[in-house]
Amino acid sequence: MQEQEYHERVKRLLADHEALIARPNEKLPETNGIVQRYRHPVLTAAHAPVFWRYDLDRKTNPLLCERLGINSAFNVGAIELEGKICLIARVEGADRKSFFAVAVSDNGIDGFRFWDYPVEMPPADLEETNVYDMRLTQHEDGWIYGVFCAERHDPSQPADPSAAIARSGIARTGDLKTWQRLADLKTPSAQQRNCVLHPEFVDGKYAFYTRPMADFKSTGTGAGIGWGLCGDIEQAEITEETIIDRCTYHTITEGKNGQGPTPIKTDRGWLHLAHGVRDTAAGYRYVLYLFLTDLDERWKIIAQPGGYFLAPRGPERVGDVSNVVFANGWVARDNGEVFIYYGSSDTRTYVATTTVEQLLDYVTNTPADPLHSHLCVAQRKALIKKNLDHPWWKPGENQDVNEGRGE
Repeated sequence: MQEQEYHERVKRLLADHEALIARPNEKLPETNGIVQRYRHPVLTAAHAPVFWRYDLDRKTNPLLCERLGINSAFNVGAIELEGKICLIARVEGADRKSFFAVAVSDNGIDGFRFWDYPVEMPPADLEETNVYDMRLTQHEDGWIYGVFCAERHDPSQPADPSAAIARSGIARTGDLKTWQRLADLKTPSAQQRNCVLHPEFVDGKYAFYTRPMADFKSTGTGAGIGWGLCGDIEQAEITEETIIDRCTYHTITEGKNGQGPTPIKTDRGWLHLAHGVRDTAAGYRYVLYLFLTDLDERWKIIAQPGGYFLAPRGPERVGDVSNVVFANGWVARDNGEVFIYYGSSDTRTYVATTTVEQLLDYVTNTPADPLHSHLCVAQRKALIKKNLDHPWWKPGENQDVNEGRGE
C-alpha cells in the first residue's frame, strides 16, 4: 500500500469513528409512560478508539490490519462527576478477555467518548483471569467504590476448561483513573457475582447486596438477592447473608436474580433495579425489574410490582448472548431525571430515561404478582372493569372508542 493511500485509509477510519460519536440519539416514538427508550446504543465495539484496535505505524502494519479487535462494550457502571455522565464499561476484546474503560458524555444520551487508556485494575492474584460488570457506589466515607466480578478457573476441576469461580472484587478511587484494589469480598457462598455496595453505613458497618450461588453457570442454584454487613471494607467479610428477594417458581426470577446498580435513595424508600432470569427452550431470558425497600430497614421490601420493568425487544434481542437485558448502572440527577444504562445481549449498551417520580409511581401503584394464573385473570378483570365502568367508556359518549369492544 502506497503511503498516500495508507494515510487516506487512516483518515477514513478516524472520520468514521468521529461520525459515530457525533451521531445524535433519537427517542423512539412509543413509550409505556414509565421509561423512554432511544434508537441508537450509546456504546458499541465501534466506539472503541481506532488507536485501541489498529497499529497506525505504516512500518509495522503496512497493510493496515486490525491488530487487537474489540468484540463488545456493555454492562456499564455509571456515575455523574462534575456535571458529566461517566460510564465504566465492560469492554471485551476479540480474545474474550474483558477490561474496564471509562466513557464520558455531556448529556448522558449520546456523544460518549472513551478516555485514551483503559482502566489499569490491579489483579487480586495471578490466577485472576477476567473482570467485568462493575457497580459504582459513591459512599458516604468519601470514596468511589467499584464492585465487580473477578473470575478465575476452578482449580478443583482441572479437566474442565469452562469451570470457573466467581468472586466479588472490590476497588476504590477518587477520580476513576487511579484504583486501589482491596481484598475480594468473602462470604459463606461458593460463588459471588452481582454484588453491590450500599452507599451509606448501616449500624456503623459497610453493607452489601449479594447473590449467593452454588454453581457458576447453572440457574436454579441460587436463593436470591442477599444482604450482609461487614466492619472492614479493606478486608471485607460477610459471615451471615439474609435473602431479601427470593427466586420464585414461574416468575421472571425463577432461575436466578441479582441486584443491578446501587439503589437510589428517595423520600419513600430505596429504589432498586435488578435482573431476573428464567430458562426457555431458546436459552436464558434476562429482564429487569424494580422494587422498593424501607428507608431504615434497607433489607425490607415494601413494594414490588409484578412482572418485568424492561425486557429485550427488537434489535436489543440479538447479540452474543441473545434475549438479554442487564443493568448495573444508572444515574439519578438532582433535577429528578434518571438515566438507566442497560446492556443488550452482551454486545452493546443502550440508555432509557425516566424520573424518580415515574419510577416511584410505577413501583408503588403497580400490583404485585399474585403467582397463579386464575388470580392474574382476576387482577386483570378488575382493571378492565374499572376502565369500562369509567364515564369515558360509556356507550355513546365516545363512539370511536366503544366500537369493536365485542359486546
